[in-house]
Formats: sequence, structure tokens, C-alpha cells
Amino acid sequence: LLPGRRWRSWWWRPMALPAWLQPRYRKTAYLFIYYLIQFCGHSWILTNMTVRFFSFGKDSMVDTFYAIGLVMRLCQSISLLELLHIYVGIESNHLFPRFLQLTERIVILFVVITSQEEIQEKYVVCVLFIFWNLLDMARYTYSMLSVIGTYYSVLTWLSQTLWMPIYPLCVLAEAFAIYQSLPYFESFGTYSTKLPFDFSIYFPYVLRLYLMMLFIGKANVICQKICIK
Repeated sequence: LLPGRRWRSWWWRPMALPAWLQPRYRKTAYLFIYYLIQFCGHSWILTNMTVRFFSFGKDSMVDTFYAIGLVMRLCQSISLLELLHIYVGIESNHLFPRFLQLTERIVILFVVITSQEEIQEKYVVCVLFIFWNLLDMARYTYSMLSVIGTYYSVLTWLSQTLWMPIYPLCVLAEAFAIYQSLPYFESFGTYSTKLPFDFSIYFPYVLRLYLMMLFIGKANVICQKICIK
């Protein structure tokens, strides 16, 4: 009986977890997988836009949203997890600037562009997607490698300086996209609604107010980035 007991105790002995599944490595593994998913998504978007541009020229800019809009919306939706990362402390960043940046992108992408097919064909959508992807490619590549302790001086320099010329251009592109969408929101009455007691919400006025808040929010984010650097 003793050998059988020994065999059973050996058989039921718990197996050791792989290193990347051990508690002290779970945070690193999770962040690496998250950054890898974002990197793959934005790499596909940028590659697709580049190939289409060299194949079809300016005509490819008209249907950019139809070609990559789904993947872009998926990547931006997943990026909302970063607010949770910062809140629980697994990612070191400032919550409010990141909240402003994600909120602005969600509003521009889902409210302004997705809801108006006429805007989806504008050149500003292609330009805006290029700016977003350049920033995210540099940031997610740097974050993905830094999680595993790998650093490259060129990549570090890009992640810390690329936003300086591109971020103001993003502000202008986002503001121009809102400006171009105003006539369509006025014509179709999208999101405009009547409330009881003779009150109503006229969405173009909301967008004009948001346009002013956009510049204030972007200025706050830029100040926060400069203070951090």
C-alpha cells in the first residue's frame, strides 16, 4: 500500500506554474499582452493606409473609414481599459489628462465621424487617423518593450518627443472635423431632441461648446506632458 500511496501523492502533486503566470509576473504579462494587441491593431491600420495610398493615390483617402474604421473603433474602445489601469495602479500615468485624451477621441470617432456618412469621406478623417496612429505606434511600442525591460534610445526619444509636433496638429484636425460636421448635424438633426416643458437639445450648439472645451482640454494635456518631461 505504501508504494501506491507514494504514487498517488506524486500524481496529485500540484504542478508549478510557468514563470509568466506566477503572481509577481501577472501584471507584466497582462500589460505586455495589452500593449501587443494595441501595437498589432495600429500596425495593421498604418500598414493598410500606406499600402492603399501607394496603390490608389488620393482616391484611397476618401474611403479610409470604410477600410479601417472597424479596427480603429475597436482599438479606441479597448484603450478605455487604460483608465482602469491607472486607477488600480498597474500603469503609472496621470488619470485626468489620459481621460481627456480618450474622451476626445471617442467623441470625435463615434459621435462625429461614425454618425455622419458624409464626414467619413472627408480627407480630414484620413489625416486624423494618420496622426493618431503615429502617436499610438510610438507609445505602445515603447510601453510594450519597457514592460519587459527592453529600451532603445531611438524609440525612447520618439515616444518622448514625437507628440510635440503631432499633438497640436491633432487638435487642428479634430477641430476641423467637428467644423465640417456641423452643417450635416444641422440638416439631419442627428442627436437633437425635444424635451418636456418646451426645452430642446440642439446638438450643433453642443458641438460648438465642445469645440471650445476641446482646445482647453488639449492645452491641459500639453501642460501636463511638459511638466512630466
